[in-house]
Amino acid sequence: MTGLAALGTELARQLSLIGFGGADWTRPRSHADGHVHDVIIVGGGQSGLAAAFGLLGERVSNILVIDESPEGFEGPWETYARMITLRTPKELNPIDFGVPALTYRAWWEAQHGAAGWEAVGKIARGDWMDYLRWYRSVLRLPVRNETRLMRIEPMGDGLHRLHLEKQPPLIARKVVLATGIQGGGEWHTPAMISDALPRHLYAHTSEPVDYAAMQGKRIGILGGGASAFDNANMALTLGVAEAHVFIRRKILPRINPIRFMERVGFTGRYPALSDAEKYAVMASFLGHNQPPTNDTFERAASWPGFGLHLGSPWTSVEHVDGQVRVTTPQGSHDFDFVLLSTGLVSDPGLRPELADVATHIARWADHFTAPAGTDNGLIDAHPYLGPGFQFTARDAASEHILHGLFAFNYSALISLGLSASALSGLQTALPRLIRGITDQLFLDDRETLVADLIAYDEVEFIGEWPRPVQGEAA
Repeated sequence: MTGLAALGTELARQLSLIGFGGADWTRPRSHADGHVHDVIIVGGGQSGLAAAFGLLGERVSNILVIDESPEGFEGPWETYARMITLRTPKELNPIDFGVPALTYRAWWEAQHGAAGWEAVGKIARGDWMDYLRWYRSVLRLPVRNETRLMRIEPMGDGLHRLHLEKQPPLIARKVVLATGIQGGGEWHTPAMISDALPRHLYAHTSEPVDYAAMQGKRIGILGGGASAFDNANMALTLGVAEAHVFIRRKILPRINPIRFMERVGFTGRYPALSDAEKYAVMASFLGHNQPPTNDTFERAASWPGFGLHLGSPWTSVEHVDGQVRVTTPQGSHDFDFVLLSTGLVSDPGLRPELADVATHIARWADHFTAPAGTDNGLIDAHPYLGPGFQFTARDAASEHILHGLFAFNYSALISLGLSASALSGLQTALPRLIRGITDQLFLDDRETLVADLIAYDEVEFIGEWPRPVQGEAA
């Protein structure tokens, strides 16, 4: 047996060695409307899959992962992501929970050998998605695809009803929103774009874009983040004649604070900071527009049709004769299509699935007031989460409404740092999430569990004293 088959066998052995799984300890709940899951995880990408594995390791198996995408296309990797390789160093192990045979390296070496691993500079985007597909399959994780969450309805008694698109609702004690970078709010489209242009003339970098249908066309890209250069390179690769990137700043962003955070423990220890320290750290972090990697920039810049316009914010946008006219302080440009690399806004009030509960969710603005002149509206709108990624309430009267709801997505950035918002944060964030969920499950059942313990009378020791004399009747 060789390759992935042998790795699967070794993984099973390692899981047995660490005592993975076993009988559930949670107390089943019932409801007249249907089965009650202990946990439903919304999102079947890397965070959702890893959360499911972590729960199974804690002997919580009455779980379900749902994802709106077809199987094998969860997350951004085969949909809208345009980078050629991951930006994360290949040595990081974000979702294996310390099990060697579950690491990306083990998966890669099973197919390409140790020399193949040494030859890898950065992990290719498609290879990472193939690893996630294997991860889901080899662990037999309970995922239901093409299942879209529409709304979460608090039912009382610690239960939540998940209303789905064109499917019967589900019921869960705990709901984890493992919904990725956009799952805590929405991608930002400036009003100057949406008010001026018909929808078919623009897209956000978070959307799938058919560049192959734009061969010979000219496109303009607003924003200088990494995704702008990823998309410029992809567009030019697929035959777009010209791709112009416009940046407000007069110099390209050059500093990636994530690299510093990875080196000095910020990824794991950030939650221990005070609110004032977190606010200052994240104000600085958000002020650094993530730069493109050097190889991504060089690939894009090498194309004859690539243009970079520094110190060129878009001052106006017009729809003229079927094209987009962009005006900057440096002049005007006409494009067949424009793309927005304008980031996102994290605010629970923007999420349709949270419509029933959003007004009760505490924001950072409810807990911390920044010193005059240092306030940041983007930070203030983020949810103020508890240490296990649980939503917290604006007042005590609302706590029961939010009990059991967890935000394991980009909106956790301010409260818990590089957690579900970056691969480099998952290794330390996942145990926090799993503990938060399982602690709640245990405390919710504590009366029953304590009573059962007090009443427990299963005999284990059967020795006798004085010991019977051999040959005499006992």
